[in-house]
Amino acid sequence: SLQRIAEQTGDTVFLSVRSGYDSVCIDRKESGFPIKALTLEVGARRPLGVGAGGMALLLPLPDDAIDEIVRANARRLGSHSLTVPSLMKMLRRSQRLGYALNDAHVTAAATTLGLPIVNRYGHPFAALSMAAISSRMPPKRQAELVVILQSEIEMIEGALEQVTRP
Repeated sequence: SLQRIAEQTGDTVFLSVRSGYDSVCIDRKESGFPIKALTLEVGARRPLGVGAGGMALLLPLPDDAIDEIVRANARRLGSHSLTVPSLMKMLRRSQRLGYALNDAHVTAAATTLGLPIVNRYGHPFAALSMAAISSRMPPKRQAELVVILQSEIEMIEGALEQVTRP
């Protein structure tokens, strides 16, 4: 899926998983586009909510779970140029958009967007995200990229449903 997305979009694509109150990048695929937004290294661990993948993992959660996670991570946000209010503002905007959008924090001049991958119970356990230089991510293109991510996520979730059916 990551390779298909990278080839189709020309952008860098990431797979992150939830680990407690953190997200961990477990894979990254780069495209052939000459300017790359390498916003995250494989193995990097960040507090949930930091970056589009970490924010995507929060999107489907109920407000009380989000509040618990953000409170637990509050002290760690500063090292990622975030505060609790700025993170919550980005999260609320992302909830309205229907996808995680990070266009103001973590990596200057880069925009990232992401969506969660949920298990059959609706719990987010992983996220697909992508990054590009901000000039490549105007709102119209963001919408197009989200459709590509959604299509891949539907395939992934469908395949997982087949192998995890009781």
